[in-house]
Amino acid sequence: MIVQKQQKGKHFFSDAEKHHIIQELLASRRTKQDIWQEYTGESEEHGQLLAWMRKLGYNTNFKKQPYLVSNSQKMVQKQTKKNISLVEESFELLQLKKRNLELEKQLKEAELKAVAFSTMVDLAEKEFKIPIRKKFNSKP
Repeated sequence: MIVQKQQKGKHFFSDAEKHHIIQELLASRRTKQDIWQEYTGESEEHGQLLAWMRKLGYNTNFKKQPYLVSNSQKMVQKQTKKNISLVEESFELLQLKKRNLELEKQLKEAELKAVAFSTMVDLAEKEFKIPIRKKFNSKP
């Protein structure tokens, strides 16, 4: 479809072209801005499609049409996405904290084992009067 421009920002479509564009809008799940950008190359449509619908006799008293998502609905959708990501992040943080506690517990157990082993070797050396630990400065 060829878009005719007489002035910057002014688009002139025949009634048949307007009908075609509105039919595509109603049939698709795309936004008005997407449709407008496809046919005009501009990102803002400034209510032009709704004005065409009124002028050409289309029903504009609709509720929650997918192509007319209000700003509040967009904000709720964005907020919901943010909440989901926050929940995912807090879940990951909770898992990391749990893992950290497990590792700290394992570290304490390892330290206790090392102390117990060292004490056992000290007692064995003292009781049996034999050297158990290797002397690092001696030659093999």
